[in-house]
Amino acid sequence: MNRHLTRRWFCVVAYAAAMAWVEAAVVFYLRKMVNRIEPYQATPLPEFGGIGPTEMARELATLIMLLTVGWLAGGTRRARLGYCLLAFGVWDIFYYVFLKLITGWPSSVWNWDLLFLLPLPWWGPVLAPVAIALLLILWGTAVTQFEGAKAGDSRRSWTLAAAGAGIALYVFMVDAIRVAGQGGGAIRNVLPEQFNWPLFLVGFVLMAAPVFEVWRKIRFASADGIPATLCQ
Repeated sequence: MNRHLTRRWFCVVAYAAAMAWVEAAVVFYLRKMVNRIEPYQATPLPEFGGIGPTEMARELATLIMLLTVGWLAGGTRRARLGYCLLAFGVWDIFYYVFLKLITGWPSSVWNWDLLFLLPLPWWGPVLAPVAIALLLILWGTAVTQFEGAKAGDSRRSWTLAAAGAGIALYVFMVDAIRVAGQGGGAIRNVLPEQFNWPLFLVGFVLMAAPVFEVWRKIRFASADGIPATLCQ
């Protein structure tokens, strides 16, 4: 293995894990103030001191930080995207790990969580975003560490992935979309009753297309004797 790339991978993972702790701590503070450690309860997004806009800005800032670390870590456009997605996946998974350590929640991967606020609230069981995070980690690791993944992905695989992401976003936001015409109060207070797992799984399989493609390339390259590491 290329030690330089391995160290870079660990640095990005360490950064993302540290961000996850900060995220979990901030969410703990906010949920403690509004008595919402368990997010799935009546009035899940109460108006409290005008913190809503600040919280949405914080979420946007988090995305910018993840994009920035990917840009700094990668030497090519594809590697930058790989490190960005790697960071996002690690951050998302460790967020739940740390939130569990801090608060005792979630008690199960089936617990509903308020995942994101932009552009509308996203709702889903913890397992759903964690599964997507694993895909991001697998693709990000492949394209930043292995020679066999050096060639670009096909347009078809990314078209499928984009369609899958759109499906997943719809599943996460469908309840907020349903009441969007009733105003902000209805959006804040909506509680989903059922998660559309069959539709989400369709989206998940489509999102996995680039992951399957890149790891297949690595396997074939290894069989042909191509060196494992990727020099960028």
